[in-house]
This record gives sequence, structure tokens and C-alpha cells, in this order.
Amino acid sequence: MDISLIIKVAGIGILISVLNMLLEKTDRKDWAALTTLAGVIIVLGMVLTEISDLFNTVRTMFQLY
Repeated sequence: MDISLIIKVAGIGILISVLNMLLEKTDRKDWAALTTLAGVIIVLGMVLTEISDLFNTVRTMFQLY
């Protein structure tokens, strides 16, 4: 795992939280919820490949097929 993945996830989290606060201040709570959901989906997509690599490594290590 690379440190760049952690920095990307943190950056997206900060960006989404600022955008969420801005949208809630302007009484657009529905858009704030949608941006939060979009942020979660983006981060999940980034982390999903790392989780897949982890499971493949564990399967190879214990010789599970």
C-alpha cells in the first residue's frame, strides 16, 4: 500500500466535508447528502482494489484456491 492512497482519501474527505458544510449553509441539504454519497462511492472504488489485492495475497499465502 502506498502513502499516496491515504493522502488521496484524506483529500477527498476534506473536500467533501467543506462542500457539505457549504451546501448545508445555503439550505441545500439534498445536494449535501448526494455529494457525501458520491464521496463515499469514490473512496470505496479507490479502496476496493486494495482490498482485492489483500484477499488475493491471503489466498496465495495459505494456498487456498
